[in-house]
Amino acid sequence: MTTTVGALEGVRVIDLTQMLAGPFCTQMLADQGAEVIKVEPPEGDQTRIVGPYRVDDTLRAYGGYFASVNRNKLSVAIDLKKPEGRALLLRLTDSADAVVENYRTGVMDRLGLSYETMRARNPKLVYAAIRGFGDPRTGRSPYVDWPAYDVVAQAMGGVMGITGPDQDTPMKVGPGIGDLMPAAMCAFGIVSAILHAGRSGQGQFVDVAMVDSVLSLCERIVHQHAFLDAVAVPEGNHHPFLCPFGMFPAKDGYVTIAAHSDVHWPIFCRLIGLDGMIGDARFASVQDRRAHQALILEAVSSFTRRHTKQELLAILGGRIPFGPVYHVGEIVADPHFKARDMVVEVEHPGCAAPVRIAGIPIKMGDTPGSVRRRAPLLGEHTDHVLAAAGLSAAEIAQHRDSRTIS
Repeated sequence: MTTTVGALEGVRVIDLTQMLAGPFCTQMLADQGAEVIKVEPPEGDQTRIVGPYRVDDTLRAYGGYFASVNRNKLSVAIDLKKPEGRALLLRLTDSADAVVENYRTGVMDRLGLSYETMRARNPKLVYAAIRGFGDPRTGRSPYVDWPAYDVVAQAMGGVMGITGPDQDTPMKVGPGIGDLMPAAMCAFGIVSAILHAGRSGQGQFVDVAMVDSVLSLCERIVHQHAFLDAVAVPEGNHHPFLCPFGMFPAKDGYVTIAAHSDVHWPIFCRLIGLDGMIGDARFASVQDRRAHQALILEAVSSFTRRHTKQELLAILGGRIPFGPVYHVGEIVADPHFKARDMVVEVEHPGCAAPVRIAGIPIKMGDTPGSVRRRAPLLGEHTDHVLAAAGLSAAEIAQHRDSRTIS
C-alpha cells in the first residue's frame, strides 16, 4: 500500500454514519486524505457483525461488509445516549470541517446535536445528512419520516422500472446503488461546501435524499417523458434507441458490444463477416439500424455464440467498443484492474494473510490518495482522538469508567 495522503489532507470529518451509504461517502473522503473519525455507539456499527468472515478469522471483529467501506478511518466509541457522550461529540465537532450522519429525520435534533447547535459553536462546519427522502431544511417531502434502504431508493427513484429482462418484469440492480449513488453525491456536496466555507467562512447544511440520487442516475426517463411523452419500461439487455448496443451470448457467457455509430458499424460488420449489411439501406443510419433491430441482434448473436469471451476479445477488443461480462474472478485476473490498483490488499485483524477489497476509482496525478490502513477495530482510536481534543488521561479514564466511551 502507498502512503500518499491526498488532496483532502488537513480536512477533519466526524463520521456518525452506519450501514452503507454514509460509510461509503466518508470512505471516499478518507481515501483522498481526510482525517475521518468514525464515532460509533458502544456496540459498534451494525455492519460489524454482518460478515462475511474469512474461514481463518480468529477474531471476527468485523467482516467483509465493514472492511470494504470503512478503511482509512479512525474509530471512537462514544455513547451518545449519555449527556457526557454528547458533550464529547460536540467537543470533537468544534475542530471539524464536516459532520456526516444518516440517522432518520429528527434523531440528531432530539439528542441536542442538530446542525443549528453545532453551527452555533463552529460557523464553518459543513453538516451533511443522507436520508431516504431528504431533510425538511431543504424541502419537506411528504415521506420525510419514512425509513428507507437501497431497495426502496431503487424502486422509487426509477432504476427498477427500466431494468429487467422484458417490459413487464422490473428488477433490482445487483449492487446497492440506492446507497452508493447518494454516497457519491454527498461526498461531492461535502467537498463543494468545504470549498465554499474556505472562501466565505460559513459552513452549510448538505442534504442528500437517496431517492433523489437514484432519479438523477435515471435522468433519461425524465427527458423521454418530457420530449416524447413516453413512460420508459424495462428494456432488457439492449438500448431503446441504439443498435447494436447491448449484451450478446458467447460460448462461455456473455459479452457487450456498442457498434451502433456510423464509424463503428462498418468496422464491426467486416470483423464478424457481415459485409453485406454495410451497403444494405435497411441499416444505413443509426435510426435505420434501430428500426431493424431484430435482424441485427439475430445476426450478431449467431456469430458471438460460436466463440468464447476471450476469442471475441481477440477479434473485437480495441477495434470497436467491446467488453466481456466478467465475474469477480475474471476481474481480479484482468491486467487492467491490476494496472489501475483497483483490487488492493489490506491486513485484517484475526487473519494471518491480507484480504482483498476494491480500490480507489478516482485517480489524481499529484494527490492520488491511497489505501493507508485497514478498517478500524471498535474504539481503536478513542484515547488518541480524545487526547488530541485536549482531554487528560484522567478525564479519559473517568469517561471509560462511566462507560461513556469504550
